[in-house]
Amino acid sequence: MDTDEATVQSPLLAANSSGPGDERTALAVRSGAVPPLADSFSARPETAPGLADALLPGRLIVLTGPEARRQRYDWPGGTGKTQLAAYLAESLWRAREVELLVWVTATSRASVLTGYAEASADWAGAAPTGDAETAAAHFVGRLATTGQRWLVVLDGVAAPTDLEGLWPQGPAGRVVVTTRSPMVLSSTPNPLVLSIGAFSSHEALTYLMARLSTDPDQRVGAVDLLEDLGREPLALAQASATIANSGLTCRDYRDLFARRKDQIAQAIGGEPSAKAVTWTLSVEQADQLVPGRMAQPCLALAVLLDCHGIPGDVFSTPAACEFIGGRGNGEAPDPKRSGGALRSLERTGLLTIDPANAARTVRVHPVVQAAARSATPQPMRARAARAAARALLQVWPADGGQPLLADALRSCAASLQQAAAESLWAAGCHAVLFQAGRSLDSAGLSGPAVAHWRSLAAASERALGPGHQDTLLAADRLASALLVAGMGAEAVALRQRAVEARAGAKGPDHPGTIAARADLGQALLAAGRPADAIIVLEAALAACGRGPVPDGLDPLVLQDTLSGAYAGDGRHQDAIRLARRTLADRERRQGSGHPDTMAARAHLAGVCLAGGRAKDAIVHGKRTLEDRARVLGPDHPDTLASLSALATAYQSARRLKDAIPLYERRLESRSRLQGADHPDTITARGNLASAYHSAGRLAAAIQLYEQTIASCQRAHGPDHPDTLTLRANLAQAYYAVGRLSDAVTLLRAVAADCERALPAGHPLTKTVRESLQAIADD
Repeated sequence: MDTDEATVQSPLLAANSSGPGDERTALAVRSGAVPPLADSFSARPETAPGLADALLPGRLIVLTGPEARRQRYDWPGGTGKTQLAAYLAESLWRAREVELLVWVTATSRASVLTGYAEASADWAGAAPTGDAETAAAHFVGRLATTGQRWLVVLDGVAAPTDLEGLWPQGPAGRVVVTTRSPMVLSSTPNPLVLSIGAFSSHEALTYLMARLSTDPDQRVGAVDLLEDLGREPLALAQASATIANSGLTCRDYRDLFARRKDQIAQAIGGEPSAKAVTWTLSVEQADQLVPGRMAQPCLALAVLLDCHGIPGDVFSTPAACEFIGGRGNGEAPDPKRSGGALRSLERTGLLTIDPANAARTVRVHPVVQAAARSATPQPMRARAARAAARALLQVWPADGGQPLLADALRSCAASLQQAAAESLWAAGCHAVLFQAGRSLDSAGLSGPAVAHWRSLAAASERALGPGHQDTLLAADRLASALLVAGMGAEAVALRQRAVEARAGAKGPDHPGTIAARADLGQALLAAGRPADAIIVLEAALAACGRGPVPDGLDPLVLQDTLSGAYAGDGRHQDAIRLARRTLADRERRQGSGHPDTMAARAHLAGVCLAGGRAKDAIVHGKRTLEDRARVLGPDHPDTLASLSALATAYQSARRLKDAIPLYERRLESRSRLQGADHPDTITARGNLASAYHSAGRLAAAIQLYEQTIASCQRAHGPDHPDTLTLRANLAQAYYAVGRLSDAVTLLRAVAADCERALPAGHPLTKTVRESLQAIADD
């Protein structure tokens, strides 16, 4: 009950209004880190001519590459799609052709949502708040209607479902997608698809000459080498890097390449691609650049993590340093040794290092990742996986870290799970997978969290058994994620099974069983089954009174949950009675200024209001607001929540003169703290509009309604229930000021849109029809 008011109220209806607010002129904004261009970068004037000219406003360009394998030992990619996307982004930015540049690593839905949420916050000029899914929807909605010129780059899209409902569109925008998967193209809206392949002969020669400019003698045999390598960009990058960091010439490298190619062909029984050969020569050269042959273990660890970006601090952790450099003469692992190995891999073209990007410092090309994984012996891969898991845990910030850093760490954990799951479970190193799940939960990524916990619960049951503590924990986290995602029925079923399992194994009054029963009661309440929740919660509370209380379970919190269930079931007197008891216990044990006591008082105010006792709700709401403002400060989220709750109580009591100043104060705070375009600010504006409406200040109400409707349309579209509700409220305001024609026209349009866009029998459709009939009868 102690939450910020989340609805826009009016004399007619209520709408959850969220959106970006009125459009405003803004300074140019960049969000996300654009990868730096490689040395001697080629803009592909012959094999991708006119690429920049094709990227017009409203245009979506998809950069893909040849997918068919020409050789048995080959992997798709390595043609420079990401580099071309970075070139396009920087070119448009320098030419001032875009005011908003957003780069998103789009390898998973969680990464897309995180990138969009960060972009939304950067664009608004405010710190990100709330869950990532809401912020991402807000961002996409604003792109669709803004007049600012924008470019969104979605790098490395892997699956069409990752962008379902998240494709950026708008007349002022450009979109660039890089992908290796042709399946992605099935869901893109009218794309211009460009296949990026090998260099032309002229492009390849120009690139190679530039790479070997320091010592012209090394260019001997360059033209023949180009043909040996098939002019493949990645193979040329690795070959030229190896040559530049050695005393070899192109002719010498051709001899090495030919011998290595024959060796691989004999081993696999077929001809390998050029890039399947060049990376092996690069590894050998990298090992020669640092003592101790540390390049190979460094690469073995790196390729298990996310090739689209690994936080640089991972490689300086004790776990990574010990694996890469070992312990010499009893000394502690040395980050300098692993750093040297990392730089040797960069010098030979096997990875890139971007020191300016803390979240995604180290990038490994997907082709190198696939090749190195396939060539790493299983014992070494298992050791690398254990080291990588420990390194991720050692570098993961206790507070979760900045969103983009947390996203990179989650992506690394997902890559590690995909590459070496058996090693993780066998060695007990799967704690990193639980950390990744907790990170998804805290970031508000409800959909990806459900998918992660579902997969982890199944994997834990297979690896450890159904009764193992980690299996039970994964199932519990899955149930919590399901509740957040609005999938209450499945969450209840999981919690019910947990109660039955614990009761069968330990008895009905065991602390573990009591805790499971409390969780089930909360799930039932969240799933909209308050009557069932009451039965379960009463039993759990009674068990707490008979025996040991489970660790981590506060009976007073349980009492408030039961109080909420009573209120949800219409048993308001029981809800108020129990809430009063909890508040008294809190005040006696913790004092009136404790946050838990203030939360209990806020809950009591809420159940009093739900029970029609507005006067009592006001008394407790005023006290809560005063205490929180004094203890937490006027701008604390809990203080603002109390401000909203008290304003709602005043409005319910028809004390609009008291309610309106609080709504105005809340709108001022939200605008100042979060910006005019934040969804919470839009909600505050809508609530103030409804208060003005109720108070008869119709001119002010109409102005705010119109602003809020425009915001909702940008955020959610014209057919969203929130937008339709606000339009109906505006029609009522028109009617109240005598604009009968405008009111009837708008209500008829809303009624038609409701019937077209909403499910049959939706209450909003009925309410709008009744309003039309009331106007006709008047």
